[in-house]
Order: sequence, then C-alpha cells, then structure tokens
Amino acid sequence: MKRQRPATSTHPAHNPDQAATTSTTQRIEALDLVRGTAILGTLGTNIWIFTDPAGPAGWLRAMGNRDGSLAEVVESLLLFLVNGKSVALLSIMFGVGLELQYRSARRRGRAWPGRYLWRCVLLLLEGALHYLLIFEFDVLMGYALVAMYVSVLVGARTKVRYWWMATAALLHTGMITVLTLGMHTGHVALSPRGWTGTPLYSHGGWLEQVQARIADIGTYRSELVIVIPMSTVLFLAGIELMRAGAFTETPHGTAIRARLIRWGLGFGVPVNLVTTFAGQEWFFVDRYVLPPVVAFGLLGLIVELAYRTRGRPGPLRSGLASTGRTAMSCYVFQNLMSSALCYGWGLGLATSLDPARPWWVIVAWCAVVGTFMVLASWWLRRFRRGPLESAMHWAYEPRGSGLS
Repeated sequence: MKRQRPATSTHPAHNPDQAATTSTTQRIEALDLVRGTAILGTLGTNIWIFTDPAGPAGWLRAMGNRDGSLAEVVESLLLFLVNGKSVALLSIMFGVGLELQYRSARRRGRAWPGRYLWRCVLLLLEGALHYLLIFEFDVLMGYALVAMYVSVLVGARTKVRYWWMATAALLHTGMITVLTLGMHTGHVALSPRGWTGTPLYSHGGWLEQVQARIADIGTYRSELVIVIPMSTVLFLAGIELMRAGAFTETPHGTAIRARLIRWGLGFGVPVNLVTTFAGQEWFFVDRYVLPPVVAFGLLGLIVELAYRTRGRPGPLRSGLASTGRTAMSCYVFQNLMSSALCYGWGLGLATSLDPARPWWVIVAWCAVVGTFMVLASWWLRRFRRGPLESAMHWAYEPRGSGLS
C-alpha cells in the first residue's frame, strides 16, 4: 500500500504539520481534559443501567415509562447532561487522535495506514472481550470498525472526506427518522418484547451474564448500526477541526471554539432539553441527533477553559487530565467496578438500594469516578501510559516499552 499524502494549504491553521505551533504542552493537556470529561460522562449514562435491578432491559423499560415523579425528573435531568454527549465527544476526540497518529507516521516516514490497521484490529478484539466479559453496550468495537476506513480517508483529498461525511450524515439522519417514526407508530420499542433480565442481574452469576450476552448479541449490538454512521461523521469532523486549528491557542482557534460554543450550547442545549422530556417517541433524536451538536459546544468550552485557567493544576484538574491520558483503562475499569458493586455476583447494591434510587446512584457515580481518578493519577506517576494503553502499545509497537 502506497503512503498517502493529504491535500496541503498555505494557511498555517489548515496545514496538518503547522496547526498547533503554540503551547504544545497546553494543547495536549486540553485534549486530555476533553477525553477525561467524556469518560466521566460515559459513566454518568451507564451508571443508570448498572444500578437498575433488571439491568439493561429494566433501564430501557424505565426510559419508556416515566411517571413524572420527582425521582424520575431528577434522573431525566441528570441523564440530559450526559446521554449521548459523551459518546459523541469521544468520537470527535478519536478523530483528533487519528489525525495525530497520521501526522506522527508522516514525520517518521512510515506508510499509512500501514500498522495502524493492526491497531484497529487490536481495539476491535479488546472491545469484543469488554462486551463479552463486562458490559453489553461497549463502544470500542464500533470505534475500531469506523477507524479502519477513516484511517484511509485521513490521507484523502478534502472533497473526498467531505463527501463521506455528507453521505454518512444522510444515512444517519435517515435511520433516525425511520426509527422515530417507528416509535410514534408503535412498530419500534426500546425494550424488545419478552426481553427481561431481573433475575439475571439481581441474582444471576457472572458466567450467566456472559452466556446472555452471547445469546442476545443481536439485541445488544444493534446500537452499532446507529453508531457507525454517526461516528463516521464525528471522526471526520475531529480531523477537520484539528486541521482547521480549533485546538490552537491563537485568535483563529479562539474564533472557531466560539462558534462551536455558540451553536453547540446556545442552540443544541435548549432543543435537547425539550426532547429529554418530550416522551419516549423522541428517544433516538434525544440520544443520537442532538447530543452530537451539544458535544461540539462542550468541546469548544472545555478547550477554551483549559487555555484560560493556567497555573498549577489542582487535584480535580490533574485527576481529570490523568483520566484523559488513561481513557481506555478508565472506561473499562469503571464498567468493571460498577458491575461488581451493583450486580448479584458482586455486592448486589442495585437490588438492596433500589428504594433509594436515584439518590444513591449519584453517590455510586461519585465513588467510582473518585476511585479511577485517584488510581489514574497514581499510575501515571510511575508509568507513561495506562495499563490497557500499555498493552496496546506493546502489541502495536513490539520493540517499544510496555510500561515505561
């Protein structure tokens, strides 16, 4: 495979090799803060699944049958803050990371995509194990599949990338439209008929859950059909933002981030708040259409705040940045710890503390987040990468040092 060369521009902000000419260290920290925020947000969504005594089936049924009580309103508001937004934010950052990998390969004179495809295969295998052994709604598999062909597009002409982005956006919009119409007509349901998991998650063993993930793989992995077109758009958008200079500490970068904030938060947040309480018929719009819009606003806001708040980082900022540097490890760890806390094969808190829902769920989220932020900071004082990141690096770069 021949090494690909991207289209070039004379404007520094659009040149892949000159996009970040100022404060490289600060730029990288800003990206870590975005990833760390997204990881906290993924748990903010998934914790409601773990803490439901019936597991995923119970949570989806509850999503479709809100009773308007104070507890339900609080849960809806908390979900509004993170639902779909964290996955979208991670997708954008995956595109940013892919662009950085591409630049690194060019600097070293390596063929592209070359070994990066092997990296995608490793991520796919890791995601498959994560799905099978820990969590039904793994996102790593979808990211790996999208990265395989976007890694080819990163070196293509700009018009080609835009064409792919537009096509994926149309496909995604069409799917969401069909699903939303199906929800309104009753032909589509959030929780398939007969899909129950109460004894499995409240009293079942770990091996039984593994067997259920194998038996219900079609149901659990159906979200990939939606995520792949959406992630394609967001991966490519991340690449374009990186090349446009959106993460540089320059007036040009500030202007881009201001537009992201204005549209993402000024427009996306109010409309997304409406769909949060509009009823289950708008579930797919609420999770897969408006959250990506909000995610761009959050991206701009976090990066801008990172540049404006300088000085010695406090424990919270350091923990958040460490989480971003070990994002994959923290993502898997939070799901493993939540499973052990909530499911019947562990402490079974989902069943015993169900009467205290949603208040105890907030405490559980804080406990898990605090744990992996402390562990991530402790780990990075000793090693350069997180444990799963080290394993990936060792497999991807056999001559590299795994933990050094």
